[in-house]
Amino acid sequence: MMKYNLYFLLALIILTVSGCEQVTETPPVMPDFSRLPYEKLSDYHFFTGKLSDFIPNKRVIPYDLNSALFTDYAHKTRFVWMPEGAYAEYKEVGALAFPDKTILIKQFYYPKDFSKPKEALQMIETRLLIKNEGLWQAYTYIWNESGTEAVLDIVGDTRTVSWKDEQGKSQTAHYQIPNKNQCKSCHNFQETLQPVGPKAKNLNKDFHYSKDETINQLKKWENLGILNGLSPQTPYMPVWNQEKTGTLSQRAMAYLDINCGHCHNPEGPGGSSGLTLTYEETNLHKIGLCKSPVASGNGSAGLFYDIHPGHPDSSILVTRMLSNNPGEMMPEVGRTIVHTEGVALIRQWIASIEGKCEGKK
Repeated sequence: MMKYNLYFLLALIILTVSGCEQVTETPPVMPDFSRLPYEKLSDYHFFTGKLSDFIPNKRVIPYDLNSALFTDYAHKTRFVWMPEGAYAEYKEVGALAFPDKTILIKQFYYPKDFSKPKEALQMIETRLLIKNEGLWQAYTYIWNESGTEAVLDIVGDTRTVSWKDEQGKSQTAHYQIPNKNQCKSCHNFQETLQPVGPKAKNLNKDFHYSKDETINQLKKWENLGILNGLSPQTPYMPVWNQEKTGTLSQRAMAYLDINCGHCHNPEGPGGSSGLTLTYEETNLHKIGLCKSPVASGNGSAGLFYDIHPGHPDSSILVTRMLSNNPGEMMPEVGRTIVHTEGVALIRQWIASIEGKCEGKK
């Protein structure tokens, strides 16, 4: 009898362990687009294991950008998911042409100590851009304080976040989670919502996928069959804060492109200003050199030129980057504190520009 009881106990343990494994196994990503958005981030099954570890599920592809939008020093991770058999089309200018039912996933978080970027993470929000029936929609999920789940939110929020920077100095930001309308202000192109970051020039970099694989992201996407038409002469946008990746002018334009160009282009909300801050723009006057502002007021700070060559302190561009006042600050949303390093780069660039503006001084 004891022998049979022992066999029964062992069988029960095996069944229990087996059952636990089945329960914890993450289902594949198979969203029902007629029911989106889901209430919880975990409902999409983008990640396996602990949600905040960001371990991608099958066919959820991580990616990174050469130069990224500044958001109060928040750290970010990015992923893309496309339906089986679908692929993006290569575009030399602008974001890749993603297929219907693509989902772009971006996490925002802060390590408590920036010198240990993978430890003690403070989860803030996850933003999804979902393309359905030809149109992109933005959805924001706010994380709970324990970092175990993120819940759909359309009204936005403010989180006070504290951390130690790389030099060990304590920093604090009153991080603003945008509402649905504010998402549209940055992603507006020809009055429709569009992705900002995943452009070929900004994806053109190596990515460390595993200990055995480091490869150019665009080539990896082509190998996976999720990118079609890749050009052998793909443009490259440098990393704004790495000198070896480009000239001072190129790095300055890379910074302006990702932080300002989504609005300041002929098809964006800032097109009426006549200021074009995209990486491809070569007309110096359109970039702001000796260009007077279209509208006067607090935004101009009484200055005459968007960019005053050789004089960053009398350039409206720098003044607005230094401001935190609504109606004056640029960008208008997405930050609550000044990006010290970004301002330093633009100041250095303007100081290096030679020339003199005619008329006003």
